[in-house]
Amino acid sequence: MKSIPRFTVKAPAELMTFLLSVMPGKSRNNIKSLLTNKIVHVNGKPVSQYNHPLNAGDRVVVGFENEPQAIIDNNLKVLYEDRHIIVIDKPSGLLSIATDDEKQDTAYRRVSEYAKQQNEKAKIFILHRLDRDTSGVMMFAKSQEVQTKMQSNWDEVVTDRQYQALVEGHIFPSEGMLMHHLVEGPTGIVHVSNNPELGQEAITHYKTLKQNKQYSLLELKLDTGRKNQIRVQLKEAGVLIVGDKKYGSKANPIGRLGLHAHRLAFIHPVLGKEMVFNSPLPRKMALAAKNRESHGKQQA
Repeated sequence: MKSIPRFTVKAPAELMTFLLSVMPGKSRNNIKSLLTNKIVHVNGKPVSQYNHPLNAGDRVVVGFENEPQAIIDNNLKVLYEDRHIIVIDKPSGLLSIATDDEKQDTAYRRVSEYAKQQNEKAKIFILHRLDRDTSGVMMFAKSQEVQTKMQSNWDEVVTDRQYQALVEGHIFPSEGMLMHHLVEGPTGIVHVSNNPELGQEAITHYKTLKQNKQYSLLELKLDTGRKNQIRVQLKEAGVLIVGDKKYGSKANPIGRLGLHAHRLAFIHPVLGKEMVFNSPLPRKMALAAKNRESHGKQQA
């Protein structure tokens, strides 16, 4: 994540005058917006008055201090939190939001309960979803205003979404782009349509990171965000994600779906800055992708 601007006041001044001098790229209106949204902190406290007096030695921070990582439970961690958003590392096996079959234990519910422990009036709003068995970076909004702002402009707001997948066998070529039109059937199974007018366009860029005789570890970058996009497109390309019974995989060396949301980058809805969050590859996926042969040349 990019660094937050921090300044130490050297001589008495009003806050607006000081900010204009240390942030020449910002206009007066830009700074007024930062103040109105309480993004400017003086000595650790948010300040909204443009004429707030500063003294030599005062510490001015434009943004939110990144607090130490919080742990909601043993398997769900908070990667980042401020008054507008919360970013988590979701474990495999946990639904994003409630369904007809599961209404209790979801990432949404756990994060909501965590937020209410800090403020009983706090509310959490869904921004996007990960499949139950997909682990990795996921984000929620803390207000309906932020939710609407981000969802209405999602493709522009999100600058990078990367996944890592453990698949059976090898994909050829080892690097490339997948482009299909996807259609969801009545049973919830998504499939590729040969008729562009019937399906939604799905684009995924992939690259082989590691491979052995049995499995390959792929890096995948999404240009679109369709339901089951990666799973269906890889199947169409001739490889199955391990543990993906829904789309035909019979191998499950790691006891879970081999799909991980590795990176999420987006423009903060208030700060206007790009924020980047990564979740490390789960250990079981990394081990399965290692070369299992004691002889022969290791393949990168």
